[in-house]
Amino acid sequence: MVQEQRQEQRLTQQQKLAQSVTQQQLLQAQLTELPITQLLERVNAEMDDNPALEISPDEPDYPENPDNPDNPENPDTLPTYEQEERQSALDAALESIGRDDEELPIYHGGMSSQEEREEVVYGQTESFYDQLKEQMGIADLTEREQTVMEYLIGSLDDDGLLRKPLHSIADELAIYHNVDVSEAEIEQVLYKLQEFDPAGIGARSLQECLLLQIQRKDPSRLKELMLLVVQDYFELFTKKHWEKLQQALQLTDLQAETLIKELRKLNPKPGTAMGEVVGRSVQQITPDFIIDTQDDGTVTFTLNSGDIPELHVSQSFSDILREYQTNKENMSRQMKEALLYTKKKVDAAQGFIEAIRVRRRTLTVTMHAIIQWQHRFFEDGDEASLRPMILKDIAEKTGLDLSTISRVSNSKYAQTRWGTFPLRYFFSDGYVTAEGEELSTREIKVALRDIIDAEDKRKPLSDDALKAELTKRGYPIARRTVAKYREQLGIPIARLRR
Repeated sequence: MVQEQRQEQRLTQQQKLAQSVTQQQLLQAQLTELPITQLLERVNAEMDDNPALEISPDEPDYPENPDNPDNPENPDTLPTYEQEERQSALDAALESIGRDDEELPIYHGGMSSQEEREEVVYGQTESFYDQLKEQMGIADLTEREQTVMEYLIGSLDDDGLLRKPLHSIADELAIYHNVDVSEAEIEQVLYKLQEFDPAGIGARSLQECLLLQIQRKDPSRLKELMLLVVQDYFELFTKKHWEKLQQALQLTDLQAETLIKELRKLNPKPGTAMGEVVGRSVQQITPDFIIDTQDDGTVTFTLNSGDIPELHVSQSFSDILREYQTNKENMSRQMKEALLYTKKKVDAAQGFIEAIRVRRRTLTVTMHAIIQWQHRFFEDGDEASLRPMILKDIAEKTGLDLSTISRVSNSKYAQTRWGTFPLRYFFSDGYVTAEGEELSTREIKVALRDIIDAEDKRKPLSDDALKAELTKRGYPIARRTVAKYREQLGIPIARLRR
């Protein structure tokens, strides 16, 4: 009987220890995923909640230099560890579809050119993510639905569309968040997200995006016609065959003109529309990394600490804890309760400080590896210089878990000599030729765009001709791959480029 009691006691202790470790790992993963502006909010909230957490009087700088072997946080000297981790726009979106709507163009940060990138304003502001989270807060959701909703919002592309398959989201929720949810459940939460503003948010295709916007209009004959066009005549619509549409719907010239005018008002990128009311400045970015390239090619970087203070455990709480621990024998019940409260707050403060430290180290190690991998790009700023690089490559190089690299790359930006980019900009797949040579898909796309920009617009090149030109330049890819990359770049088929 005594033996059984001892076994049960040891099991309870082991379970408590495992639970404690999991909670700390979860905190580290949460902080690692937060961009600098949201981290500041979290730090302030933690300080309000925990009186044992205070700001240190002296706040040291944390310079990082990946080319300096004496850098104390050089990954080579760190132990290997893992941590649980919107008229022209519509035209462009329609033209990018080509023959079907299988693949929509990918918009990087809602910007399509270097000039647009330079217009980005830096500073703190309410993000696209935050605005959706606010709407989520007043929605009638269960705790389980809130978890799924938050993950869906985080999975949206910058234009507000959801391109990630629901089965992938289900897998990621199960693996990274220990939430077992079916695709059907996720879809039901997605329908609720699609009720948020602006209309079209959370759509899985351009067609669904436009339908969501039309469905919110007041009942009218015009609304019926718009729905009919997008539902049943989408191909004619995408190819701008307005005369055929007019004939199919038996409309007068005035009716057709009114219909087309209203269709053109639809927004293919509802995510960017969230900032249009107050201007582009809403699309503000605070970079998490400041990367500097010297004239000799040396690349250095610093973590942007923003207004994040250096934290320490309150000395008064530490003193109280020490005093109580030296008078264990004479402690009253009230003293014991005070000790437990003090210890709880001190442990929480220490855990939070450690999680901040782990976040700093994790971001440092990850950016160090990215700079090493993409050094040529940071030297010349040429997109074609980006090598194929996937999350797994950086995970293997740093010794970090794949989910950790994913968290670091999510919602974070790097300011460089050549502009400011989301971290995921540096990641791209590779294309392996028949000879086994690995080419960057981004490099191939740059070459493809150059060829199309230089073509005779009176006789635009077919995909077969584009394939031949790319082969001449050393990119021997298949015609279907040419078509795929062309569509991803938002470039229409040859006859629509005349």
